[in-house]
Amino acid sequence: MKYKTFETDRLLLRPVEFKDAEFIFELMTSDKWIKFIGDRKIKTVQDARNYIEVKMMPQLIKLGYGNYAVIRKEDHICLGTVGLYDREGLEGVDIGFAFLNRFEKKGYALEASNRLMKAAKEDFGLNHIKGITIESNLPSQNLLKKLGLEFVKMMRIEGDPEELMLFEKRD
Repeated sequence: MKYKTFETDRLLLRPVEFKDAEFIFELMTSDKWIKFIGDRKIKTVQDARNYIEVKMMPQLIKLGYGNYAVIRKEDHICLGTVGLYDREGLEGVDIGFAFLNRFEKKGYALEASNRLMKAAKEDFGLNHIKGITIESNLPSQNLLKKLGLEFVKMMRIEGDPEELMLFEKRD
């Protein structure tokens, strides 16, 4: 099946594929991923490939959207991911993002997330987007606010050890 891809001036967003396993391994084993998102027990590139197959692909197949690789057009390097997630334990769809440290503070996360927010509404008919983050992740909170989401409350998702900040945007 052909899934939607999206572009900005500098970036291409396309669904994560099996060929991204090495990149996903690097991203998910980074210090910031583990600190702010959590250890997903990814220890090898094969673990990353399995994660793509078991955790990322089913939602894409079911809903037509999910986790997108963010690729810089000028050199085709994967910078990070941005996604729309139908997360267990959270009613509705939330936006999430993660970038390799060396690509932070260059506006890529905001650019990619803005484009995906537009796609959420125009391509997928989603008018209510949420975002979650831990209280210590100030960069994520700031990005969610720049995307127009507002803090609503503290909450817990079953199986997640930390209390989460819930942000929402309604159109």
